[in-house]
Amino acid sequence: MIPVDGNFILAIAPRFSGNKKASQTKIIGAISPIFSATLDRYGISTRLRIAHFMGQVTHECAGFTTTEELASGAAYEGRQDLGNTQPGDGRRYKGRGLIQLTGRANYREIGRILDLPLEQNPEMAAEPATSLKIACEYWKKRNINSVADRDDLINATRLVNGGLNGLEERRTYLIKAKTELVRIEGLIISANEGGNTMVLHRGSFGDGVIQLQELLVKKGFSLSIDGDFGAATELAVITFQKAVNLEANGIVGESTWNKLRA
Repeated sequence: MIPVDGNFILAIAPRFSGNKKASQTKIIGAISPIFSATLDRYGISTRLRIAHFMGQVTHECAGFTTTEELASGAAYEGRQDLGNTQPGDGRRYKGRGLIQLTGRANYREIGRILDLPLEQNPEMAAEPATSLKIACEYWKKRNINSVADRDDLINATRLVNGGLNGLEERRTYLIKAKTELVRIEGLIISANEGGNTMVLHRGSFGDGVIQLQELLVKKGFSLSIDGDFGAATELAVITFQKAVNLEANGIVGESTWNKLRA
């Protein structure tokens, strides 16, 4: 399990001031202790799955500043397809959650799954911890993990949004999440291997990357030796790690260095 928490979320989400900052602090503070374990429970546990989840959710909840849509919900009044059959259902069952849950029927279904009285008490869906679980249930129901495994931002966005609204912002958050996850995994590898090993990953540069690229070329990989750990170098590292039965994560720690130098 990759240890992701409030600090990880803040590394990806935009920063705010005033009321938005206070709201963001409250929401992230509430979900931080359960964030990693909740994602893991839903199989959102690999670098790609977590990164795509963050790319989508950070956009959907306006940078973790809200768990409830700003509109009143009146537009959903009388929507039979959402199960809004009673007067006032539109406002009562407006969008809530990190990925918004909308309509009486959906509140009823997710409430049953989570064993929570969401239909009777719809405001519960806006509670930060519950809003995270709602987002994970949405993710699970639409099998977005399989799309994330293909690193497919377009189809992940369609499954979450129904279209491609906010695509570039989602892409920005996705890239930031990938970068931060590599940094976290690099720290874990460094700690596990004594903290004395040069740990390299995508985005690294300099003499250490030149040494890495020279070793990979000696192993038969076709690479430019430019000191820049980009996509081609990462692919070569992953391919090599698979070939020598190491975890194929693209991060070069002591075990990978030893195999390369063997």
